[in-house]
Amino acid sequence: QVQLVESGGGSVQPGGSLKLTCSASGYTFSAYAMNWYRQSPGKERELIADISSGDGRKKNYADSVKDRFFISRNNAKNTVYLEMVRLKPDDTATYFCQNPAYPSNWGPGTQVIVSS
Repeated sequence: QVQLVESGGGSVQPGGSLKLTCSASGYTFSAYAMNWYRQSPGKERELIADISSGDGRKKNYADSVKDRFFISRNNAKNTVYLEMVRLKPDDTATYFCQNPAYPSNWGPGTQVIVSS
């Protein structure tokens, strides 16, 4: 059974940083790519970053977060991370990780609030 649990969210001021963690279980973590999404109230869920399987060499970012957000993975810990720097109020959202091979499996998400 695929399970995903996000953590690390919080409230920060504009310009601040956070590092989100997604812990995965129920499948061979290293064999699958992983995605990070976010959803703001009243908006659709948005794919913001993805990382390839294995060594995670291939990474892609949405234009809205490029050069500010950085995705990485630790296969030994079955974990994918999203490091976020220079946060803006528009980054306020609930953040979710996803294994794209199991698109209907979502964790509870972790909330990020960027406000002065």
